[in-house]
Amino acid sequence: MSVFNHYFLRLQNGNDVRGVAIATDDEPKTLSPGIAAFICRAFVTFLEKESGKSASDLRIGIGHDSRISAGDILAGCKRGLSVSQVFDCGLISTPAMFQSTVLPECHFDAAIMITASHLPFNRNGLKFFTKDGALSHDELTDILNIAIQLAESFGDEDDLEIVSDKRLQIGQIYSKPFDLVSLYCEHMKNLIKTAVQAEDYDKPLKNMHIVEDAGNGAAGFFATRILEPLGADISGSQYLEPDGTFPNHVPNPENSVAMDAAKAMTLRAKADLGVIFDCDGDRGAVVFDDGTEVNRNTLIALLSAIVAENHPDSTIVTDSVTSDELSLFLENELHLTHLRFKRGYKNVIDKGIALNQSGKNCELAIETSGHGAFKENHFSDDGAYIAMKIICKMAQLRKDHKNIKDLIANLKHPAESREFRYKINTDNFKEYGLKVLEDFKSFIKRDPRCHVVEPNYEGVRFSVSDERVIGWVLLRMSLHDPVMPMNIESKHSGGIDIIMQRLQPFFDRYKLLVLQ
Repeated sequence: MSVFNHYFLRLQNGNDVRGVAIATDDEPKTLSPGIAAFICRAFVTFLEKESGKSASDLRIGIGHDSRISAGDILAGCKRGLSVSQVFDCGLISTPAMFQSTVLPECHFDAAIMITASHLPFNRNGLKFFTKDGALSHDELTDILNIAIQLAESFGDEDDLEIVSDKRLQIGQIYSKPFDLVSLYCEHMKNLIKTAVQAEDYDKPLKNMHIVEDAGNGAAGFFATRILEPLGADISGSQYLEPDGTFPNHVPNPENSVAMDAAKAMTLRAKADLGVIFDCDGDRGAVVFDDGTEVNRNTLIALLSAIVAENHPDSTIVTDSVTSDELSLFLENELHLTHLRFKRGYKNVIDKGIALNQSGKNCELAIETSGHGAFKENHFSDDGAYIAMKIICKMAQLRKDHKNIKDLIANLKHPAESREFRYKINTDNFKEYGLKVLEDFKSFIKRDPRCHVVEPNYEGVRFSVSDERVIGWVLLRMSLHDPVMPMNIESKHSGGIDIIMQRLQPFFDRYKLLVLQ
């Protein structure tokens, strides 16, 4: 085994590279400019094989979010890409970087985004795209293994944490500034104009008050360079300025503090709609004018209602933790098909793509985290595109004096919803977790009040219905960590406590499971 294996393979997080770019007292640096250089050179090797082009003919765009380590990581990436043509797209969102592979003005063979999404300020990472979308888990593994081979040839074994890459650069780095954000904004503006078909075609959002909370991430341009030029009033927007220390709140639509801030912004501004994005702009959520938070199940319901108007035959693919109430709304109210799949936005999106390839129509694949991808948008998970679809529908409904809130008026919600997380205290956590799931399923089947839900693509899901409680439970393995999350929802207050009391004898048997 190579001495470099650990330093590269530990950075894989699904189909992304994630690591510590700024060391703290608790976390040593794991992602250095040198390591980034080797990974990017390995990406070039991968692209040569896939495209049949030589390295010098490859056009690769690279951009970054607002993290304070972006400059150092960018410099390392450029060294690794020095055998190719590199286009520096600057501060940008992840979805825009993907669009650079399909927008005809770019002619990029591939794109790299430097980001760690919503993770703490000291983290950073890399996302890789071709015109077919984000790389798969297996493709990234192949690239990291190539990087290990390169490190064996050019690395410095005496300084593994840094991984010296001075010999990796070939000649002068070719790097040209590229104004991708302008192209992306023009693309989005044209989509809005076409969808709304306003009397004043160039100002389709006139008389609409829309505010944005960008969380000091990379997507602040959505308000200033897309909404405002189309006539929207964006006064009252907040945290549009990029600041990689995230001084106001974590840029994450799933975070309660972030959503509270977006809600307060919307109400304070008396806006028609509030929008919020994560740091790199690939996830989003909205807030209605009355302060209603539209994320998770509610966001899925709203976007599905928009889809249903033109695609009544569509399947909506979601992750595994969506509510029974959402499923009933999708299937009974909208007459769509709901497919619960696995957690992980790439799993959800890939399932949507696979359905279409098999002849079944899927227009929307969306995870409760806010990663939502439309078929019409190359199945790119784009927070701005999500917001755009909602804003366009609002503008269309206003012509008929209708309210967008009416689209989901019949959506019901559970009385209670919680997630419990059990840490697995053993090195063989995958083997242990699978044994727990096997035993859990047997335990549930012995209880006549419970019904194991099938088909189910992840963990063990069961429904419970008796005189005391109606609800459901999903116990699963975390995608990457030694953790077993358990989601529980109940139709009545106090139901989760009742379910937990019934499950406690099972968890008491497993001493290596510790409730966090």
